[in-house]
Amino acid sequence: MEKQNKQEGKKDMQAMMEIYNKLGAPGAPHKVLARMAGSWKTKTKSWTEPDKPPVESAGTCEQKMVLGGRFLQQEFTGDMMGSPFTGVGVTGYDNHTKKYVSTWMDSMSTGIFLFEGTDGADGKTITQESRYDDPIRGPMKVRSVTKIVDDNTLMFEMYGTAKKGKEEKMMEITYTRKQ
Repeated sequence: MEKQNKQEGKKDMQAMMEIYNKLGAPGAPHKVLARMAGSWKTKTKSWTEPDKPPVESAGTCEQKMVLGGRFLQQEFTGDMMGSPFTGVGVTGYDNHTKKYVSTWMDSMSTGIFLFEGTDGADGKTITQESRYDDPIRGPMKVRSVTKIVDDNTLMFEMYGTAKKGKEEKMMEITYTRKQ
């Protein structure tokens, strides 16, 4: 009886490992992320008030696939609203939940954004949502849209919805691949 229980436990462990191995293997969504790897020049537009023109700035971004092609790691350097700015993000695709997941942290905050979302039918757009407790405007819903325009151009847009309930564009970053 004890030998049979050990044998069943071994089979259960083997079946469990097969599931983990299958879910842990990079697939088509990870190839979408890999298209964004590289060295980029950035042009950022930030809106502080909806009826005013955006503040523009330039920067650079290094993106690389890590952990065996499972995650896209981003390191951003530039300025934001006239101050030096750096940020680090990680984006992946969770094969189990069938969703893109991201984290973002930067030199303007001590918080960490956690995003989750899906891709568009075009296979070039990732839309994610997050919640953020803005120190000025209070709790907000944040939506980000990342578009692969072509092999040398990416577009990132971020929108916020505060208590008023109206979504407003907060930021737009155009990434141009360094040649």
